[in-house]
This record gives sequence, structure tokens and C-alpha cells, in this order.
Amino acid sequence: MIMTIIRNLLSSTRHLIIIAVAGTFISALALLVYGSISVVQQILATIEYGTVSSKGAKTLALGFIENADLFLVATALYIMSLGLYELFIDNSVSLPDWLVIHNLDDLKSKLIGVIVVVMAVVFLGHVVKWHGETEILYLGGAIGVVVAGLTYFTGQKQKKKYEENH
Repeated sequence: MIMTIIRNLLSSTRHLIIIAVAGTFISALALLVYGSISVVQQILATIEYGTVSSKGAKTLALGFIENADLFLVATALYIMSLGLYELFIDNSVSLPDWLVIHNLDDLKSKLIGVIVVVMAVVFLGHVVKWHGETEILYLGGAIGVVVAGLTYFTGQKQKKKYEENH
């Protein structure tokens, strides 16, 4: 009887993950709204000043790249929210096949993909602002090392999964 109570108690605690689901969902929503407002403000400011120049184009492009970064982080948070909900609360949510998550490794793989893209966008933002400093090599190298590590990690997981299935 005690074991049944403990088992039921532990089983129901999985619903505590709804706190993380709500937090990541609200964070994603906030970033999406903020990014959308920022894009509209950028466009309106460009129209208001009405000057067309290469410096203005770089500034506009950099602003859009920074907003793309916001949208990508929002996407990562949204995927995390959906994945946690699907894993812990209800796996019958109607999602596209590419977003179906069966275990934490699936969620990690999806997040790693978004993280790599975010790092690439961040680096692109630095490249647009670049004025010939050599420090950009260190940033690019560091990002390359992280991407290589994440790629190796993901590859090992996929290799292990392939070996288990064959």
C-alpha cells in the first residue's frame, strides 16, 4: 500500500514540468512579440529618415540579423516548450513529423540544431560590424569548436541509435 502511494505520488510529479513548459512558452512568446515590434520600428525608422546609402543598408541588415537571432532563440524556446509538454504531459499533441519528440535525445538534437544556427547568425552579425580586427578569428574559431563538439555529440547519438536498430 505504501509503495502504491509513493508510486502514484512520483507519477503525478511529472506534471510539475508544466512550470517549465509555461516558462519557456511565455519566454518564446515575449521574444516573438519583441522581435516583431523591433522589425516594424526598424522599417518605420528607415522610411522616416528616407536616406539610402551603403551605411544605412548595413545598419538595416545588421538590425534584421539581430532580430533573426531573437526569432531563432524564440524558436528554440518554443521547441523546448512543446518537447517538454510532449514528453511529460501529453504525447498526443498534433505536431508535424519533424517536431515529434519521443525522448530527451530527440529534444536535445532539435535544440542543438537551433543553437548552431543561432551561433552562425551571431557570427554573421559580428562579420557585418567587422572593421578588420583580428579578434573575429577567435570568435569564429570558438564557434567552430563548439559546433564541431555539438556535431560530434549528435553524430555519436545517431550512430548509437543506428547500431541499436541494426
